[in-house]
Amino acid sequence: MISTESDARSYVADLAGDAAIARLDILIEELARENELQNLVAKATLGTVWQRHVADSAQLLQFCEPSSPWLDLGSGAGFPGLVIAAMRPEISVILIESRKRRVDWLERAVASMELTNCQVEGRRLESVESVSAGVISARAFAPLDRLLALSARFSTKDTCWVLPKGRSAAQEVRALPKNRRNMFHVEQSRTDPEAGIVVGRGQWSAKA
Repeated sequence: MISTESDARSYVADLAGDAAIARLDILIEELARENELQNLVAKATLGTVWQRHVADSAQLLQFCEPSSPWLDLGSGAGFPGLVIAAMRPEISVILIESRKRRVDWLERAVASMELTNCQVEGRRLESVESVSAGVISARAFAPLDRLLALSARFSTKDTCWVLPKGRSAAQEVRALPKNRRNMFHVEQSRTDPEAGIVVGRGQWSAKA
């Protein structure tokens, strides 16, 4: 379990290296500045940003082979999408966010971090053009059943889903239709002993 800022930073560095750490340092600086203007993350978490936000996002790479495009739904403050883009410059990452101030923030962060592999879709998910996603992630976006229904058209038989769900992970998987819930399982978060990550692979049909 990652329990300190030092452990979190080392964990991320082992997964990605110095260039990614430099980009993430920029993200953290920009996040602290922007958080004074809009509530991107809880202020109390800024003191443990590597553990609570960066490593919490980075761990998703160990549950899914990164492939393009990586769709991050409801990106908000940029977690996990900006972290994934910073750590894996070889894949394309699409941040989907509808709130104007959050969209502006994401675009500034992408520019500051010089993320040429990352684009921001500033619109509701329902209005985003369909693509075949390699990976779909979402952190605090919607209940699992609704999330899957909204994003089904982006999934294929090869799509990997990595969905941090906190304490409700197992409960939300159990609430899915019995004939399809075995598509997903829950992994223990490395940054929070009480949190789970819903992981799956395959195409979800909103009509099934």
